[in-house]
Amino acid sequence: MKVTQAIGDKFAIGLSFACAIHCLALPMLFVLVPSMVALPLHNEAFHLWMVVAVIPISAYALTMGCKQHKRTKVLLWGVAGLALLILAVALGEDRIGEIGEKSLTLLGATLVAVGHWMNYRLCHQHDHNNCDCPEH
Repeated sequence: MKVTQAIGDKFAIGLSFACAIHCLALPMLFVLVPSMVALPLHNEAFHLWMVVAVIPISAYALTMGCKQHKRTKVLLWGVAGLALLILAVALGEDRIGEIGEKSLTLLGATLVAVGHWMNYRLCHQHDHNNCDCPEH
């Protein structure tokens, strides 16, 4: 496994969790810490920029992993998750409501994270004879 691909998988998993935490915890934080309402984290631009960050990282890490372990199922998990994230941003809260947007976002983030987790595991199990893999 290439070091950059492994880092990409880990970073994409982290972004997926950040997205999930953002969707679930942010409303609670707004209630608990009223000064956070002034932060621009709750608007649609945050979702857009998260998706813009996740797409290239996920595309790179998943395709590089798929080339190595030859399991397109892993790539499909990631692509399905990315499609849901894009759909959530495209439709937005105005068309599908807050619950619909959060549901699509959480499901998409989960699928992306699962795809990267599977990719990471398969790449570590793969024969490491001709790669510049880190030991751990």
